[in-house]
Amino acid sequence: MSEHDISHPVFAAVYDHLPDEPVMGPQREYLTAGLCGRVLDLGAGTGETFPYLKAADGPLEVHAVEPDPHMRRRAERRARAVGVAVDLRDARAESLPYPDDSFDAVLASVVFCTIEDPERALREVARVLVPGGEFRFVEHVRGDGWRASVQDGLTPLWKRAAGGCHLDRDTVALFTGDEAFSVLELERVDAGVFPAAPFVRGRLERRR
Repeated sequence: MSEHDISHPVFAAVYDHLPDEPVMGPQREYLTAGLCGRVLDLGAGTGETFPYLKAADGPLEVHAVEPDPHMRRRAERRARAVGVAVDLRDARAESLPYPDDSFDAVLASVVFCTIEDPERALREVARVLVPGGEFRFVEHVRGDGWRASVQDGLTPLWKRAAGGCHLDRDTVALFTGDEAFSVLELERVDAGVFPAAPFVRGRLERRR
């Protein structure tokens, strides 16, 4: 695969102009609260989580992956702007370029909706976490009833316009059903606007 297999220049250009902060700011505070040690930002996008990692209380060694070159360039600029040292690599979540047991925490902020193979990516998250390490996430998921039907119908068009984003993923079942993890916390939050809603956030612990 070439580095440009994932490439959404238009979406990357408009992404930072979306009214994201009022909705996602509190969620990124949740993701980064109390972190310390080696942390991986999985699918860093344009680096929206970097300012929150900069403000974290504990000492951090920050790593990140982002396969879209247009997003990655913007993330690099944001890291410099906020003054956070980030080892940012061109890599997919399904094939992380790190040894086993590399990180104390892995963060995912609206990432699993776009990953081509979410099951494989979750296995990679478990592999690179130390035993007892945390996987923290906030993701929009498939709704219930008529909302789910609408999301199913919109997804083919939506993912073409929104950088590969799927509206119809049952991400909660994927996460909670994986035997590599135990659930520390899981809650639905008032974030997002339909059809990219509801949102769920939580913390999983890699089993020891």
